Amino acid sequence: MPQNNQTLLEKTVADQWQTLPSGLTVIVRPMPGYSSTHVIFATRFGSIDRDFRLDGKEVHLPAGVAHFLEHKMFEDQDGDAFAKYAKTGANANAFTSFDRTCYLFTATQQLDESLDVLLGMVTHPYFTEQTIAKEQGIIGQEIKMYDDSPDWRLITGLFECLYHEHPIRSDIAGTVESIAEITPEMLYDSCKAFYAPGNMVLAAAGNTTMEQILAACERHGLMRPRSTERVQRLWKPEPMTLAAAHKTLKMPVSKPCFGVGFKEKPLPPNDLRTEALYDLILSCITGGMSPLYRRLYDGGLVNPGFGGEVLRVDGCCCILFTGESDAPDTVRKLLLDEIARIRAEGVDREIFTLCKNEKYGQLIENLENVEDSASQMADFALSGQTVAQQITMLAGLTAEDADAALQHILSTDRMAVMDILPDGTAPLAENEEEAE
Repeated sequence: MPQNNQTLLEKTVADQWQTLPSGLTVIVRPMPGYSSTHVIFATRFGSIDRDFRLDGKEVHLPAGVAHFLEHKMFEDQDGDAFAKYAKTGANANAFTSFDRTCYLFTATQQLDESLDVLLGMVTHPYFTEQTIAKEQGIIGQEIKMYDDSPDWRLITGLFECLYHEHPIRSDIAGTVESIAEITPEMLYDSCKAFYAPGNMVLAAAGNTTMEQILAACERHGLMRPRSTERVQRLWKPEPMTLAAAHKTLKMPVSKPCFGVGFKEKPLPPNDLRTEALYDLILSCITGGMSPLYRRLYDGGLVNPGFGGEVLRVDGCCCILFTGESDAPDTVRKLLLDEIARIRAEGVDREIFTLCKNEKYGQLIENLENVEDSASQMADFALSGQTVAQQITMLAGLTAEDADAALQHILSTDRMAVMDILPDGTAPLAENEEEAE
């Protein structure tokens, strides 16, 4: 990333970017006058990264390893990292998604000590058969909790319809059966492959400086050169056909939940432009300023949670519309009619501009909050971009780009439908499947 000759936008965003000799990307946004600092240590390792090759060795993981590893990183021979954070006064957490794992904390004091806890626990993993067995029971309870979440079951049900082989079909946390297969060797292999500094990003925003963050990296050996070998992810071929067109599940919900998913062609690595364009298109179709949203909401057909999202990871890109409605078939028909209308007539230019300005506003607003600022930097840095580059890219998107994209996305030939019905509803139609 360029260090000099910054544009006015780059100076306003004030991101400072360095790649260390170890390969670690460090990005810092000093925010003078703020009392707190938010730090994120992120790796490009998520639930979909289950098959890979490193040093000539192939590794095949059961579902849920990335999430399991996230939990185990907080435990070492010296005790629990949360107890260490409690002594520094930092508020710490972590999360795993489909394509990344992030460890984070917010601190208003003893920042150096909290940085040492974070960098120490992530760079020095410690696993035993006994600690793994203990964690399997804890995560097993978490898995059962997600099984009771209709929102999550709706999303995972759509993935199962859209994809034949892609690991996005599997729950991020795995299953009770899959995590029972996890061994210390699997976790150490995953650390070696994906917790290498060249695969990671350290982002900080708030009351700190690049010099302070680099000093912490120096203390933990992250300034030393490391092997440049990259992990090779292994993917099974995924056809553009659907695994299933329709799936129905019964759960104790007060109102039917519905989902419509469209399977799109996977995007090239780091193609954030197309992803942002798709997101703008969805805002024009179902966003809060769209005619369809107002019609559905004012008519009592959907609640405020109705909307669309783009989900894109390696080897997978899909567009999902989800919500709750007493008349899901009516909502689906109106949605498809609106997509067809906008495809034929083009996106409304005024609405496109309003939605685009809204995205601008979100990016700029995030710069005023230490948590949002660090999260935004880490998200874009994992794809090799700065916030300034993302803002510039957004500026270049046009309504004509949206019109062109609409001609080859949201095809009903690649559309799957998912319903969650309240218990005790009428029997399913013959072409519907009742999940266990």
